[in-house]
Amino acid sequence: MEKFEQIERLGVSHSNAMDLHHPILREFPEHREIIRRLKGTDEHFRKKFDEYHRLDDAVYRIEEEIEFATDQEIEELKMRRAKLKDYIYHLVRHAPPACPACEGTGVVRATV
Repeated sequence: MEKFEQIERLGVSHSNAMDLHHPILREFPEHREIIRRLKGTDEHFRKKFDEYHRLDDAVYRIEEEIEFATDQEIEELKMRRAKLKDYIYHLVRHAPPACPACEGTGVVRATV
């Protein structure tokens, strides 16, 4: 479960804590179902999704002064995060439609 969803379920106000985080589901809420499907069926997408969230967390930790980095290092992290977000958006926009016969798994179930 993503951090954003965890905070929502707890009923905690996420306006302050989440302003520095940019989770993919928050960035592209209109593509929530496609993102969830790709996370479950596409290894490449899942790796990029996880990499994005690791970068996002690193940026957050630096901005909150939990960890330290030079201005150049933080700008490089932000640039990598932005490029990865663009790439993830590309993958989402070009994802094949869901297959009703495979129930979102990518593997067609045999009918009995």
